[in-house]
Amino acid sequence: MPDIIVEHNPSEERLKELGVSDWEIWDCPVSEFRLDFDETEKAYILEGEIVVTPDDKEPVTIVPGDYVIFPVGLSSMWAVTKTLRKHYSYD
Repeated sequence: MPDIIVEHNPSEERLKELGVSDWEIWDCPVSEFRLDFDETEKAYILEGEIVVTPDDKEPVTIVPGDYVIFPVGLSSMWAVTKTLRKHYSYD
């Protein structure tokens, strides 16, 4: 299974290059749920915290300022531990 890629605190220049400010925004309250990706999602965390546990892998904690790539084929459990707000885009 492909790995989650996390880039901590990318520069403003990098965020502009990615076009993050034009991406949709998604909010999610504290909750737990299964999430399986049938396409690659790119996300930039604005607020909150999530612990994503891929099947058969170690949990990954994602916090504000993280740029994350959730690869196609990723099967995971999500624990939103603080209300989440993120920009996101699909390839």
